[in-house]
Amino acid sequence: MSTTDTGTDADTPPDLEFFWDPVCPFAWITSRWVEKVVAQTGYTVDWRFISLRVLNKDRDYAKDFPAGYERGHTAGLRMLRVAAKVRADLGRNVMGPLYDAMGQHYWEMPKGSGLRDRIGTAEHTAGALATAGLPTEYALAVDDDSWDAEIEAETELALSRTGRDVGTPIITFEPPDGLSFFGPVISRVPSDEQAVPLWNAVIELARFPGFAELKRSLREAPQLNVLGTVTDAPEMEDWEAGSRKAHKPR
Repeated sequence: MSTTDTGTDADTPPDLEFFWDPVCPFAWITSRWVEKVVAQTGYTVDWRFISLRVLNKDRDYAKDFPAGYERGHTAGLRMLRVAAKVRADLGRNVMGPLYDAMGQHYWEMPKGSGLRDRIGTAEHTAGALATAGLPTEYALAVDDDSWDAEIEAETELALSRTGRDVGTPIITFEPPDGLSFFGPVISRVPSDEQAVPLWNAVIELARFPGFAELKRSLREAPQLNVLGTVTDAPEMEDWEAGSRKAHKPR
């Protein structure tokens, strides 16, 4: 099953709710894993919103994040405004293809594509809409902050299920009553053969009501084209509160 047929407009709940922000590298990598699982299992997914800009609205970006993070998080919010309008007009089933297209126009672009100044603009977002087969006029919603209340409410819903000391993505297993977790955070997309066995291991943890966390801060650099980090021997980095520790202000 592809993202174009998730079944999320049906009366039955989806198997998963996946809360995504288009500028989170780990949400993108995990979503590609989820797509492989969907293709092999027939799972249904409701692709919902969580905004890193909203989640960090009380943080001091100059002190707590590397340079450029506030701009990036704001770009993600602008793209989610477009997604919110598209969902309101066309339904939930187009969210998967739209997220896929937004990722193609960011994470799958080669390093040096000049995206830093274009991500989250109407022009950039129109390209993603076209790739998803959606009207490009929706790109004008990047400036429409009337959608922010809905995006914030959905962000708060995700956080109400996990607690606030988390990041993106957040997944709810067997909604609405199943457990929710931040992650799984992975730095590379599993192969087709690895995808389902790895997912089944996660499901076993998620179904145990006493499970809370499995985490390490030392990890591979996210394997993404736009970062120029795709390699057979990834560099290990230390991450802290959603960003690379070595890149934070000292």
